[in-house]
Amino acid sequence: MMIVRRTRADVDLAKVDWAALEATTDAEIAAQIAADSDTAPIFTPTDLAQARRVAPAFSPDDVRVIRQRLGLSQEQFAARFGFSVETIRNYEQGHRRPTGPARVLLRVIASEPDAVTRALSQEDA
Repeated sequence: MMIVRRTRADVDLAKVDWAALEATTDAEIAAQIAADSDTAPIFTPTDLAQARRVAPAFSPDDVRVIRQRLGLSQEQFAARFGFSVETIRNYEQGHRRPTGPARVLLRVIASEPDAVTRALSQEDA
C-alpha cells in the first residue's frame, strides 16, 4: 500500500464526518486494527498515560519553525495569515525580525493556528 503524506494544509476538516467518527465503537476499532496492522496504535494505554507533551521553547522570531510545524510553504503561510511572501522570507533569512503586532500574531499562530485561521476567515465573510 502506498503511503500518502498530508500536511494540515491538505486536510479539509469540513469534509470529515465527525458524527461517524464519534460513533465508532471500540469493537469496530479493534476490527480495523485486526484487518490492517498499520492502523494499530504505536503506544499502549499505559504509555499514553505516562506521556508528557514536550515542546521546544518558542521564539516568535523563528517563523520557519512555526511554518514548518504547520506543514505550510512560505506562500501558503503568507496567504493564510495575511503576511506578504517577501516579509516571511525576510523573517526566515534573518534580514528582519518581527516586532509589535506581527510578533504578537506569530505568537498566537504558534499556539492556536486554527483559531487564527477561523478568525481571519470570518473577517472575509
